[in-house]
Amino acid sequence: MKSYSKIELARAAGVSGETFRRWLRTDAAFLRANHITPKTKLLPPHVVRYLCEKYDIEL
Repeated sequence: MKSYSKIELARAAGVSGETFRRWLRTDAAFLRANHITPKTKLLPPHVVRYLCEKYDIEL
């Protein structure tokens, strides 16, 4: 797994950037614990893996 931007993950999931950001709000505690803020653009591989598993995103 590699790092991906939020918009790349949104496209892979087939949703708009706004919808993807809304999804991320439900994972706020996990993201804060991993030092991800709403302004973070590039997500590290372990966060990408978690989101892909949770939202069934195939990369």
